[in-house]
Amino acid sequence: MIRIGICDDSSAFLHQTQFMIDHWDNRPQDIITELFEDGDALILAHSQNPFDIILLDIVMPMLNGIDAAKELREKDKNVKIVFLTSSAEFALDSYTVKASNYLLKPLEPTQFFTCLDELIFDIKSVSKCIIVKGLDAVYRIPLSNIEHVESQSKHIIFYTSDNKTIESTDPLYTYENILLFEDGFFKCHRSYIINIH
Repeated sequence: MIRIGICDDSSAFLHQTQFMIDHWDNRPQDIITELFEDGDALILAHSQNPFDIILLDIVMPMLNGIDAAKELREKDKNVKIVFLTSSAEFALDSYTVKASNYLLKPLEPTQFFTCLDELIFDIKSVSKCIIVKGLDAVYRIPLSNIEHVESQSKHIIFYTSDNKTIESTDPLYTYENILLFEDGFFKCHRSYIINIH
């Protein structure tokens, strides 16, 4: 499933963008979109159930798009961010948050759909991943990087092949239906799931 968050203070533009995505020729069947009229609502939703792609206006009241993207990047280094804006003046700022693209309004359909095609290809070409709500951030962990998961008291710890540990307050059973035997995982003990590869 591909989750796309669209954030713009113009309700008309939100629905126009939604309409374009609904009529995108290469649209994958497993896409879900959510619409937001301010950056704070988007950030909150992303912290609870992360998006794969965020389409973000820059010029918005309260929290502008660049600042919203900075907050998102503090917690998620991997989400694809595309700025959709009527002003070219912030293009350089978009590099500071590692934006995937910067498209000017009104959106030119071919350019917009090409951007989405490239993002979907990038997302689907990455190995299978899981989303883990860590203590300090949301992490996207490739399954091939997980060595084992251990339950300790009321926390679980993911041990990865690059010698990192990611701690979460989610219970171990949350991941039992995600880390499957067909992907190389085995629950060898009530407190451990191991990668048999």
